[in-house]
Amino acid sequence: MPRGRKLNPLVVSDADRNQLREIADSTTMPHALALRARMILASAEGLSNSAVARRVGASPQAVGKWRKRYLDGGIQGLHDELRPGRPRTYDDERVARVISRALKEKPPDASRWSTHSMGAVEGISASTVSRWFRQFGIQPHLTKTFELFTDPSFIEKVRDITGLYLNPPDHAMVLSVDEKSESQRMDQTQPQLLRDLGYPEGYTHDYLCDGATTLFAALDISTGNGIAKCKEQQRHEEFVAFLRLIDKEVPAELDIHLVLDDSATHQHARVQEWLAERPRYHLHCAPTYTSWLNQVEHWFGLLGERALKRGRSRSVRELVDQIKAFTEGHSEAAKPFVWAATAQSILEEA
Repeated sequence: MPRGRKLNPLVVSDADRNQLREIADSTTMPHALALRARMILASAEGLSNSAVARRVGASPQAVGKWRKRYLDGGIQGLHDELRPGRPRTYDDERVARVISRALKEKPPDASRWSTHSMGAVEGISASTVSRWFRQFGIQPHLTKTFELFTDPSFIEKVRDITGLYLNPPDHAMVLSVDEKSESQRMDQTQPQLLRDLGYPEGYTHDYLCDGATTLFAALDISTGNGIAKCKEQQRHEEFVAFLRLIDKEVPAELDIHLVLDDSATHQHARVQEWLAERPRYHLHCAPTYTSWLNQVEHWFGLLGERALKRGRSRSVRELVDQIKAFTEGHSEAAKPFVWAATAQSILEEA
């Protein structure tokens, strides 16, 4: 004769059966919930609690508990109930006061709050302050720089220059022009240690620095070739001399579009007179604080990284020779910088 209490029949609707199968087969649901779903599906086949327990790897008591929970509350009854915890130590007003102080005030003896200084003022632990800061995304130790673009023609200038980069005019050369001022001669105080297996190059932390040169450069955006010339000073006289070099290097049948900033050197009356006498020149001034918009700045970056950063020059003449060697070597295998930013994408980030 069968022994034990007779179980109430477990009837599972088609909708519940489909949902239970999804839960049981899920790899993202909690394991405990998936196990309970398998218990109910097995119980719906008419198996006893012991048989279900053997199939799913649980105790008969657990099967009985979740079978009853399903009968009473359906699938919702299979979820864990919220358990009462320790009462909150600090109410919402206390939390709000700490967050407001962190955002709007500064400590009297420092430039920013720390978890320890805020905890000392508020009479709470630093770990509690740290937890609240994390919850609300408060990061007093971080800063972010920004620029305010005050040029009234900022939008027009950005559209003008990006248009040149993305769609250069026919029968013309677009040159990105600027100066790298005060490129200093540098030499180590001791001979460098040569690279060896397992050892990097070694340099002294201090260096000798006396003498400098100013590099005038114009980058052809279509080829990546550069026209460069070192001068002793950065004045309008030197810039006009550099323009004469550009005029000599660029074929006479091509118009010349110059992308440059509005520095005093470039805006000098003598420079403007020289350009006005030569109608093939067209100026495109970059807005203030937008050196990144001038492609020659990227060329300067390559110069510094590949030639000057680890270079040793015992004289200004040797420094000039290093710059000249880089310019000539770069031109032999030059490639244009790939410009993909549109005016709209730049303005959306500004």
